[in-house]
Amino acid sequence: MISLRQRIVWASLLGSAALASSGAFAQAPAAPATSATPPAAVAQADGAAPKAQHKRMDPAQRMERMQEHRAKRLAALKEKLKLTSAQESAWASFTTATQPPAGARPQRMDRAEFAKLTTPERLERMQARQAERSARFAKRAEATKTFYAALTPEQQKTFDAETVHAGMHGHRGHRGHHGHGDAGHTAAPAKS
Repeated sequence: MISLRQRIVWASLLGSAALASSGAFAQAPAAPATSATPPAAVAQADGAAPKAQHKRMDPAQRMERMQEHRAKRLAALKEKLKLTSAQESAWASFTTATQPPAGARPQRMDRAEFAKLTTPERLERMQARQAERSARFAKRAEATKTFYAALTPEQQKTFDAETVHAGMHGHRGHRGHHGHGDAGHTAAPAKS
C-alpha cells in the first residue's frame, strides 16, 4: 500500500515532469555574442552582469559608492526622526562613531600566505581579526545606545522601525543592497 507521503512525492514529481515537458520552463536562447556585441551586454542578457561588474569595480569607486549610499540612508533617517536642534550634537556624535573605518576593509591575507601558516598561527590571525571586529561593533553599539537615549519615545519608535532589518543582514557590504530597512544598515552595528 502506498502511503500519503509517497503519493505526494509522486504527484509532485509527475507535476514537475508535466510542466517541464509542456515548455513552461523553457527559456529563450541567449543571443550569440558577435564582434559588435560587447561581452558585458551578453552577460547582462543572462543576468550575470551586475555581480561581475560589482567585482570588477575599483575598490576606491566601490567605497565612494558605499559612502554615498550611507549618506542618503542617514539623511532619510534624520528626516524621519525630525530631530530638534538640541539633538543635533547627539546625531553628529552618532554618525561619526558609526562611520566605517577610514579606507577600505582590512586587506585579506593572501590564500597562499595563509596556507603557509601553521594551524595555531592561522587561529591566532583569525582570533585577532575577530577581536578587531568585536571592538568596532562595541563602539558602534555604544554610540547607537547613546543616541537612542537622546531621542523622544516617538523618535525611538521611528528609529526602531527604520533599523529593524539592520541586525539581520549584518552589512557588509553588499549588506545594504537588499532593500530592507533602508536607513537601518548604518544605524545599527554591522559586521565588517
